[in-house]
Amino acid sequence: MAVAAVVIFVCAYAVLVTDKVHRTKVALVGAGLMLLLHVSNAERAFFSERTGVEWNVIFLLLGMMVIVSILRRTGVFEYVAIWAAKRTRGRPYPLMVMLCVLTALASALLDNVTTVLLVAPVTFLVCQRLGLRPAPYLMAEVFASNIGGTATLVGDPPNIIIAARADLTFNDFLVHLAPIVVVLMVVFCLLCRWMFRSYFVYDPERAASVMRLDEREAITDRRLLVTGGVVLSAVILAFVLHPVLHYEPAVVALLGAGLLLLVTGVDPAETMRDVEWSTLAFFAGLFIMVGGLVETGAIDRIAEAASTFTGGSLGVATMTLLGGSAVLSAIVDNIPYVATMSPVVAELAAGHGESGQVLWWALALGADLGGNATAIGASANVVALGLAEREGQPIGFWEFTRYGVVVTATTILVCMPYLWLRYL
Repeated sequence: MAVAAVVIFVCAYAVLVTDKVHRTKVALVGAGLMLLLHVSNAERAFFSERTGVEWNVIFLLLGMMVIVSILRRTGVFEYVAIWAAKRTRGRPYPLMVMLCVLTALASALLDNVTTVLLVAPVTFLVCQRLGLRPAPYLMAEVFASNIGGTATLVGDPPNIIIAARADLTFNDFLVHLAPIVVVLMVVFCLLCRWMFRSYFVYDPERAASVMRLDEREAITDRRLLVTGGVVLSAVILAFVLHPVLHYEPAVVALLGAGLLLLVTGVDPAETMRDVEWSTLAFFAGLFIMVGGLVETGAIDRIAEAASTFTGGSLGVATMTLLGGSAVLSAIVDNIPYVATMSPVVAELAAGHGESGQVLWWALALGADLGGNATAIGASANVVALGLAEREGQPIGFWEFTRYGVVVTATTILVCMPYLWLRYL
């Protein structure tokens, strides 16, 4: 069965890479084959926390998509787009830096998927105003969201898994990971100047026209904006207070979406048309395929091989874990990877006493930053590609990946001396 799981996943991945078949079709066919060949079954695919569909991710996306759909009617995204363009005087590179920094900060408090859902509409609008191609800006924001989310316990789902397994607190993540994330963001912003240099075309006329706009005029429904703003603020607060309230982000997002639909009187049918159903279906199929790899022990074997390779050296274990996690998280979703790898890391860390805690930071950095490498490496990546396709600005697998690999390689290389000098 392990061979069948690997063959199905590799073939599906190969088709995804070609960009010739829509990714949702590929994921659903791959998931169907996993079930057809009994690599997995309905119980494991739909109800298992370890090998099934990650329903928390699916319903978090659904709830936030509904909230974003309602907020879009207020004109608030146009307001923010004009405000950002005016603050940067319409200059492309400063605009990208501003959007990336705001995205990274938001991702440290929210999960990176929610942040991308909120910032993407602003990106499309400001690029349209300035005559810029939105793809580079959207990709840069996704990279920034994955980097920024690394800084805190709630910023990226793998961090929550690591915190539970290693008994780490919100402050632990701030103390140990926030400093390197700040450095990574500085490096990343400089990297963007080089990677996307051909897209930074300044149009003085368009910039001047934007500077003459009054962003306050973009607001079309102030009452709906106030209501939506209050609900969204409550949702964000509940996300931040997750360690205290113990409500899953998916539950909070669905409650917020339901409350907003109830109190605003917006037509649910119109709102549901804005939901990225194909993206949700892709996630479901992908989770089932990855679950097949976990179920048959394919990922366990890789984890055990990595453990054996270290030979008892903490330094070798740390660097192997950092680099190996980055590579594997680029191929499979980092949530099931971290869930599978956590017991292995716990065993390795226990053998080194208190100094073994560095292994948890290596796992977090590798898994979170490795998600930037490919178009399916992290949930935020998939969501961004779905939004771009909906706006008629599709981003291909290789277009995303050729930038993502550079970002991942650079950030991982920066993390190596940080871990070595601070902990080893």
